[in-house]
Amino acid sequence: MVVLCLAAAGGSVQAAVMGAAPPRPYAEAVAVSRTAAKAVLARQGRQSCLIGKLTNALLSLSSSCEAAAQRGALCRLADQAAATTRWSMDFTDATARSVLELSGSGSASAGSSAGSPSAAELQSATP
Repeated sequence: MVVLCLAAAGGSVQAAVMGAAPPRPYAEAVAVSRTAAKAVLARQGRQSCLIGKLTNALLSLSSSCEAAAQRGALCRLADQAAATTRWSMDFTDATARSVLELSGSGSASAGSSAGSPSAAELQSATP
């Protein structure tokens, strides 16, 4: 994978993956993340596929947040979770519940913030 650093007009530096697809519109990336989160909680697939689906959705959301200059809690979750390399199913479930809660599509079955991964949990899952 080739990563380029691009200098923006304001002097800040952004990393871009060469050959990567352009970011989705923010609303679309949120919808895809919600769909992935619901699939995780409903166990619609094999564990490895569910983890991959949510990971990919959050990578896309993180990219979309950056492109749309979004800085909310959902974008922070996407940034932190996308950088996490060791995903257990418990972590995946908690992250899925957080996606639903933070995107405003949570339900009673989605759980409360008590099931959300904390910053410490996200950090400890990253090597």
